[in-house]
Amino acid sequence: MTTGQDQRQPVPPASDAGDEARLRLAGSRLRHFHVCAFFNSREEEHQVLGPFYRDAVLQGERNLHILDERSMSAHRAHLTAGGMDVPGCEACGQLVLMPWHHAYLDDAGRFDRQRMLTLVDQVTREASAPGSARVRVMGQMDWIVKPTVDRTEVIAYEAEVNEVLTRHQQPAICVYDIATLDGAMMMDLLRTHPLTLIGGALRENPFYTPPAQMLRELAARRDKLADEPHPPVRLALM
Repeated sequence: MTTGQDQRQPVPPASDAGDEARLRLAGSRLRHFHVCAFFNSREEEHQVLGPFYRDAVLQGERNLHILDERSMSAHRAHLTAGGMDVPGCEACGQLVLMPWHHAYLDDAGRFDRQRMLTLVDQVTREASAPGSARVRVMGQMDWIVKPTVDRTEVIAYEAEVNEVLTRHQQPAICVYDIATLDGAMMMDLLRTHPLTLIGGALRENPFYTPPAQMLRELAARRDKLADEPHPPVRLALM
């Protein structure tokens, strides 16, 4: 494994358009479109991200939040406590809550990378069309700990979606629970996002790795695992 210094890569060019200057998160200008946000609790998450959601409403933009269907009521309560007119925003389309199984996961609980890339491309392409309102996407990623989920596919998705978001100039925040991540997974997540939000502070990520390079590394990992010898199966004699 290379050192942190070896992994440092330039982040994609930032947008300097006047419209993008209004796009702020945690008090800082959002100069790139894909953010990896790490939190210790839902309360901390909403304290930091709540103003970002409210700002979208004030600017006539939209919020798309992808989360566990069982937590939608609690999510609405947090948004309401943060000052959002949740019923009104849902009624007019400024707030859309989408369950994981309509986005990230298929009916068997497996992550469908291509379906999710297609969804993000469709949503962000429509939002970037002339006369359309920007969409701010937030996905709670707790589902990655499910035993049916191939984490390598998740990392490949996180790498590939950078190009979709940059092409359509629409922001997305991937929300992770720090307590559920091991060191290797957290490093891979850092390497697939040009911006990180940790401890309430937004920073450009020095570990960001261009998508093409990250996908090559993931393919090499799969090849290595496929080539490793498997232990022989021993049959118990009755």
